[in-house]
Amino acid sequence: MTSLSSICSHRPTATRLACTALVLSLAGCSTIDSMFSSDKVDYKTSARQTQGLDVPPDLTQLAKDSRAQVQGGSITASALTANRPAAAVVAGTPMAANSVAPNSAGDIRLERSGTERWLHTTATPEQIWPQLRAFWQERGLELTKEQPEVGVMETNWAENRAKLPQDFIRATIGKVFEGLYSTGERDMYRTRVERGANGTDIFISHRGMQEVYTNSSRDNTAWQPRASDPSLEAEMLSRLMLKLGGQEAAAKAVVAATPAAPTAPPTAGDAMRPRRPLSEVPDSLTVNDGFDRAWRRVGLSLDRHGFTIEDRDRAAGLFYLRYADPEKAGQDEPNFFQRLFGAKALTPTRYRVSVKADGVKSTVRMLDERSQPITDDNAKRILSLLMDDLK
Repeated sequence: MTSLSSICSHRPTATRLACTALVLSLAGCSTIDSMFSSDKVDYKTSARQTQGLDVPPDLTQLAKDSRAQVQGGSITASALTANRPAAAVVAGTPMAANSVAPNSAGDIRLERSGTERWLHTTATPEQIWPQLRAFWQERGLELTKEQPEVGVMETNWAENRAKLPQDFIRATIGKVFEGLYSTGERDMYRTRVERGANGTDIFISHRGMQEVYTNSSRDNTAWQPRASDPSLEAEMLSRLMLKLGGQEAAAKAVVAATPAAPTAPPTAGDAMRPRRPLSEVPDSLTVNDGFDRAWRRVGLSLDRHGFTIEDRDRAAGLFYLRYADPEKAGQDEPNFFQRLFGAKALTPTRYRVSVKADGVKSTVRMLDERSQPITDDNAKRILSLLMDDLK
C-alpha cells in the first residue's frame, strides 16, 4: 500500500507543499494547553460543534437598591468604581484603562489555605481583567457575564469533549459524526477578582450539570446539577497562572496537589439540595477560621452553588445576594437552575451573608436588607448549603 509520505515525495512541488501543510496543521502549534495533559479539558471542540446552555434574560443583574448600600466608613466593591470617570467603567470593557503593557500581570503566585487555592498577583484588577477575558476565550468558552465593578465574570455552559472515550470507532469514523457523541455533562466557570492591599486575588469556581433519565423507560432526560469538581478548578487555575507569567513547574503543582474529583455522580439535585431539615439548621454558623480564610471559604461556597452575588464589602464582611424561594417552584434547588431549565419565574429577594471575626473563629449569619438578622426558610437554606462546605 502506498503511504502518505511516499506520495508526497514523488508528486510535483505543489502537491508536496499541500501535504506539508496538512502535516503541520495536524501537528498544531505550541500553546499553554499543550503544556498540560491533553485529556483534562477540551472546550474548543465543544464550542464549534455544540451550543452551551444559555443563561435566560431574567438572570441579568437587577438595578441596585439604595437600601443595600452600607453606610459609614466601609465601601462596597461596586462603589469603588462608582465615582470614576464614565469612560473608565463600561459594560463589557476592562474596569479601567491603565498605561501598562497588555500582558503585564506583575508577580503571580499560588496561595493556599487548607483545601482552598487561588492566585495572587501584584497587578491591579484593571490590569488583570482583559487578560482574564482573553484566557477564557482561548479555552473556547464564551463569557455570558462581565461585571468589572463587582469583579465577577462567568462563562457559558459548555461540554468538555476531552471526557469522550478515545476508542477505535471514534478515532476513525467517529470523527465524521462528532456531533453525535455527547458526555451528558456541561461545565461553567466563575472568576472572582478581589482587590487587596498588596495586589489582587483571583478565584476560579466550577459548576456542573448532568443529563439524567427521568423515568424507568429511559426515554426522557432532564438536566440536573452535579457536584463542583475541584480538579477542574485546579486545572484552570494552573493554566491561568501560566497565562499570567507564572512558572510551568509551579503551575503544574497546582493540579498535582488537588484532591481527585468525585468518582460517583450525585443523584439528581443533590449538588444543590440541603442535606438536613431546616429545623436543624442553626441561626448562625461558627467557623473555626479567622476572618480572612472564612471570607474566602464563604465566597467560594456561594460561587460554587451559583448564587447571584450583586455586591460585596470585605471591610464590613458582607456578601449581597439575590435569591428566589425554591418552594414556590416545588423544587429544592436555588433559583438559577430552576430558571435555566424552564421553571416559572420567581420573585427574588435580597439577602446579606455576614462574616464577622470572633477571636480566632468567625461567625456567619444571614441578614435582611436592613442588616437585621433573619431566620426565615430561605435564610436557613442558604446557611444549610454553607454549613456543608464550611464544616
